[in-house]
Parts: sequence; structure tokens; C-alpha cells
Amino acid sequence: MKITQYLHTAILVSNLEKAEYFYGQILGLAKVDRVLNYPGVWYQLGNYQIHLIVHPNFAATLTNEEKLGRNPHIAFAVDNLNEAIKKLESSGYFVEKSRSGRAAFFTQDSDGNVIEISQV
Repeated sequence: MKITQYLHTAILVSNLEKAEYFYGQILGLAKVDRVLNYPGVWYQLGNYQIHLIVHPNFAATLTNEEKLGRNPHIAFAVDNLNEAIKKLESSGYFVEKSRSGRAAFFTQDSDGNVIEISQV
């Protein structure tokens, strides 16, 4: 087997409206116009997609509550880390700066899924 491309990540969410606000309005991901046979929404980022799939009782669990980055997470790159921090904090989202010294931080969506934002 030879894997040739990374296609998408599926993320479970319990409340689609809150998730769409976070991924679409806060993170600014572009929604894919697609009819689904289940509650959810897709976002496009270059050749990569994020699939939000509704599971009404979903709540992410953290295996390491002291360091968000030591939990399953998805990572995105931004061109201005300070701007991203300001947007998240002013919208009421918690930001934990990377303890590695990298230009990166971690946050969580409304269901507790961990998101890493790095400046590259």
C-alpha cells in the first residue's frame, strides 16, 4: 500500500450551530456546499477537509488536562499568531500557549476538541 494524500479529518460535535460558529466564524474555514445524509458540515482548507459530524451526546475527554497539546488534536497554521490569540480570547475561548517555546498555542472548540494553532 502507498498512501498518496491526506484527505480529511472527521471531528465529532454535539451542537452543530456552536461548532459551525467556531470553525466557520472564529477559525474562518470555508464551508463546502454539500448535501449530507446525516447532520454535519464540511469545511475546505486547500486540498484538505474537516468533517464535523454530529453525535448528540459527544463530549471530548482530555487524557492530559494540564497540557492541551498532549491530547489528540488537529493543527492549523496562521500567518499572525498574536492576531489569532486576540480573536479567540475576545470571543471567549481559552488559549494555552505552547510550553515548548514554539510560536503556537492550543484552544478547544465548544465540545472540548483540542485545536493547535501555529505560526509558520
